[in-house]
Amino acid sequence: MSTRAAGPRRRRIVAGNWKMHFLAAEAAGFCHELRRGLAARVEVVLFPSFPLLPAVAAALAGSEVALGAQDLHPADRGAHTGDVSGAQIRDAGCRWVLCGHSERRRDHAESDELIARKVAAAARHGLVPLLCVGETREQREAGETLAVLARQLRSGLSSLPPFAPAAPAAIDRAGRAGLVIAYEPVWAIGTGLTASPETAQEVHEFLRAEAAGLAGEGAAVTLLYGGSVTPANAAGLIAQPDVDGFLVGGASLDPRQFLAIIACSG
Repeated sequence: MSTRAAGPRRRRIVAGNWKMHFLAAEAAGFCHELRRGLAARVEVVLFPSFPLLPAVAAALAGSEVALGAQDLHPADRGAHTGDVSGAQIRDAGCRWVLCGHSERRRDHAESDELIARKVAAAARHGLVPLLCVGETREQREAGETLAVLARQLRSGLSSLPPFAPAAPAAIDRAGRAGLVIAYEPVWAIGTGLTASPETAQEVHEFLRAEAAGLAGEGAAVTLLYGGSVTPANAAGLIAQPDVDGFLVGGASLDPRQFLAIIACSG
């Protein structure tokens, strides 16, 4: 029997990471189409780039679609030109933030330690950190997938309760909302490749067990798959017992494709 069938129904989340796409008018038009076609009972989150946050917040006002930022600085304020704090993100209407996305790790050489600090900053400001973990093609071919994921998971969650019992109260309040983790096989992002449903399930099952080992069996953990998700492969992936939803890249730029993925996830 699958873990999904055996236990209480876990959260279903479909998130769209727009990366460095869209201008304000395009983003507002997307939100209009999304709201018009949205019917599935899943949590939906959009992650636009920073300049689009006001336009998307206005376009989503009154809807159940949540707004997230693609990154944040671990400090609350200061001389950090070009960076954005958790307080500023929250003030812009965000409830979520990506932490440790593979492109931040690759393009900006973000370390596990820095990502852990970002996760802590997100929770400190009442944001839900969506922690991204994943292995490169080279790491996969070397048989290092599970070791890499375990290291990224342990480090990324090290500042949150119950992993850090001495975490401040502000972080504890955010931690009780449950952990949301996205598995991004780096070799499948933007390449047209995707993990098979069986491969995704194997990794998600491992991540759930690792999180349970760190936090206890009662920990609420939501696992999203994020490797070239499309309407064509979403149904097979969401049917797996430990796949709770998706972090969608390219397909989240087309409202029809994004709505199709949402529809098969509900």
